[in-house]
Amino acid sequence: MRADRLFAYGATAGMVADALFGDPRRGHPVAGFGRAAARVESLLWRDDRGRGALHTLMCAGGAVGAAALAARAVRERPALAVALTAAATWSVVGGTSLGREARAIGGALAAGDLEVARERLPHLCGRDPHSLDGPGIARAVVESVAENTSDAVVGALVWGAIGGVPGLVGFRAVNTLDAMVGHKSPRHRRYGWASARLDDLAGWPGARLTAALAVVAGGRPSEAVRAWKADAGRHPSPNAGPVEAAFAGALGVRLGGTLAYAGRVEHRPVLNGESGRDVRGDDIERAVRLSRRVSALALGVCVAARMVAGRATGRSAAGRKRGRS
Repeated sequence: MRADRLFAYGATAGMVADALFGDPRRGHPVAGFGRAAARVESLLWRDDRGRGALHTLMCAGGAVGAAALAARAVRERPALAVALTAAATWSVVGGTSLGREARAIGGALAAGDLEVARERLPHLCGRDPHSLDGPGIARAVVESVAENTSDAVVGALVWGAIGGVPGLVGFRAVNTLDAMVGHKSPRHRRYGWASARLDDLAGWPGARLTAALAVVAGGRPSEAVRAWKADAGRHPSPNAGPVEAAFAGALGVRLGGTLAYAGRVEHRPVLNGESGRDVRGDDIERAVRLSRRVSALALGVCVAARMVAGRATGRSAAGRKRGRS
């Protein structure tokens, strides 16, 4: 079976599994990778970029190498190859769990239970929940849904289409390392530099595809394009900027502004500030629905692109073969 068909069948099956079951509740491979990466950090850590780069190389490179060996072991057995791709896709995407967490917080806000909403917010993002009121929590959730649509779904599918199982696993490994050490805490400002820069590179194509699909799927294409063009470049993250700006325009809300994390405050530019309104609790459900539409479209785009590339490669190989005969 051709590699493009293996990806098409396996990625689709993995996305269906995520839709039905969400993340694996026990023995999650990403959690296991995180524990291993933390162990490597405990052995390597110095306040030094070189040590951090070695940490990134060992962890991300090791994950990609193991995935490549697994894919090679089953490449002559199509059923197993499809199953491996499906399992890898299910393990690395997290769209259903993202939606569940967001909706749980939205439900708490709708019930007027601000304390429950604050308790659940750290499951979704790193904001300081105690500094946020209801609209602030709603804005944090919508921003997290937007960013994680790219990080937890679309980016993985893009790299799966490019590199198969190693691409899926490699993207999730890089994204996980960035979440662990890529932030600007005193401990990780230098040590996590390589992980943060690699995550920026790996996330670039998925973020642009996510933003483009939000324009298509959001129902307000002109507003989404305008916010993307006007505000994305002002965001401190090269990848979160386009995604959050496009979501803000598509939903007709304002995102960004002052954000409080543990021990620090960031003043970010307002996205879609000219025409958007403040985020409300019911916008969380709208953001989750947009995220699901974007994710479904991303699967279709990535499968189609992989199939087209596979056919082009097949025609090129056939032409070379005829030329030699």
